[in-house]
Amino acid sequence: MQIEMEICFYKAGIQSTIQDLGRYPYLSQGVPLSGAMDSLSARLANIAIGNSEELATIEFTYAAASFVAETDLLIAYGGEGVLLITGNLTLPPYRPLFLPKGTMVELQNNNKGARTYVAIAGGWNAPTILASKSTYLTAAFGGYHGRTFIAKDKLKNDKNWSDGTLKLFNQLQGKEPKFTKWGILAKSFLPDDNSIRVVPGREFSWFTSNSILHFVSSSYKIALNSNRMGLNLEGAAIERSKKEELLSTAVAPGTIQVTGNGNLVLLMTDCQTTGGYPRIAQVAAVDIPRCAQLKPGDNITFKYISQENAEQLYIEQALDINILKIAINDKLQ
Repeated sequence: MQIEMEICFYKAGIQSTIQDLGRYPYLSQGVPLSGAMDSLSARLANIAIGNSEELATIEFTYAAASFVAETDLLIAYGGEGVLLITGNLTLPPYRPLFLPKGTMVELQNNNKGARTYVAIAGGWNAPTILASKSTYLTAAFGGYHGRTFIAKDKLKNDKNWSDGTLKLFNQLQGKEPKFTKWGILAKSFLPDDNSIRVVPGREFSWFTSNSILHFVSSSYKIALNSNRMGLNLEGAAIERSKKEELLSTAVAPGTIQVTGNGNLVLLMTDCQTTGGYPRIAQVAAVDIPRCAQLKPGDNITFKYISQENAEQLYIEQALDINILKIAINDKLQ
């Protein structure tokens, strides 16, 4: 049984788009990955309501947004950008939330991060383009007509319901907003250390020893001109010891490039697939979602780890998420 759900945006916010986990199969053809900037939060929001973790979510950037439930809804949200508020009730993140028809939901800034992800039972309905529903704004395709949402846009859920999700909806359904007593402890998937862990880049040896020491001992500020393509970092310039030019080579989300004037750019999910700036480091995959929550004015510090360590961290997180999915599935049966 599939239940149609729909919302209507009252205020759409600064940059609200549909995002899933991206277009991995097309990176080799020069198509940017796109997808959720904070993929961990998006995945956990889906898992909380029994969805497959790759289903489309709404990515809200900061607050200044609100929507109305046009039907009864079963949703979950995650991320550090906002809290969801209805009336005087603050809705808890990372747990199933039932909202009856007519409920107004406002996004209230919580100052902890930049982005928040709202998942709905069955996933959000959007056309699949190049193996993904994600919005790629630069080329204006994917998501909701290739653009950000605006006021009065309406969006429905998809038909990817699991039996457990349907059971959960029936348990929570009523005349008032309601949520489960249990939820996901998202902090358990994040390290206690605030430093962003990185692996030496292919051109690591192109930079002076003093610059390398500065890179891992000083903080950098997120610049105002940062976006989904990359975070521009303000700080002392990185000096090169090797002056030759680099032919365009592979880059990916998490690659940290050094520009011609010595500034750092941390590439994010809408970045190009090749670049000509030397690569001083690559952010460990498990820490890219933490970078996605950084705001202009925030400070960031780096810590080098080995490639083997980065791979082990990724494997450990994947195992933890699989255990979580099994536990949630047991609750929903």
